[in-house]
Amino acid sequence: MPIYRLSPALVFPPPSEAEDGLLAVGGDLSPERLLLAYSQGIFPWYDETQPILWHSPDPRAVLPVAALHVGRSLRKVLARGAYQVRFDTCFPAVIRACKQAYRPGQAGTWITDEMEAAYVALHRQGFAHSAEVYRGEALVGGLYGLSLGRMFFGESMFSLASDASKVAAVGLVERVRGFGFLYVDCQVLNPHTASLGAEEWPRARYLKTLAEELAAAPTRRGPWTRAAPGP
Repeated sequence: MPIYRLSPALVFPPPSEAEDGLLAVGGDLSPERLLLAYSQGIFPWYDETQPILWHSPDPRAVLPVAALHVGRSLRKVLARGAYQVRFDTCFPAVIRACKQAYRPGQAGTWITDEMEAAYVALHRQGFAHSAEVYRGEALVGGLYGLSLGRMFFGESMFSLASDASKVAAVGLVERVRGFGFLYVDCQVLNPHTASLGAEEWPRARYLKTLAEELAAAPTRRGPWTRAAPGP
């Protein structure tokens, strides 16, 4: 199984070469390299003890927007109106909270200082976005990711109150549905995303759909703070 070492050139090997998901090592987290990676179905995932590792898993977890599942208990939470969802009002706070979140079975976090700085830079350039859940004026949950064309690539989420991360996910899906998006990339399936309707696709299907969605519309750069989606 080949694992490629990246050169300073902005180029990745074909994602199909990633037999167990791991494709390449090295390179950097410049905005240009990150945007190229996501456009080809590749993303960085490593921890502070490792070099930068680039992945393209097979299968790939995808949440079709039309398949969003909101269970009965979550519908009750939304109906109570205790939470408010906002977008792009405190991106650095969201990624920092995701970085500090406790995750059972994990001793650390893949959101290194380098990763944090890289995605904040992408946010400032209008590519990375956050959905934030507030209870009153307290930030209690959220998620972040980036968007290209008609695809949103989810990266991480956190919750400091019951169901807050799921409320963020529902808000995000509703927002991108208004933009005409059809899919949210969830990378690797877990019980949380599966409960919302995410499913596993063969990588070949994912890459074909990704190319179609990138070509379908220009990227919506800039903050997603508008109360209602628009052109």
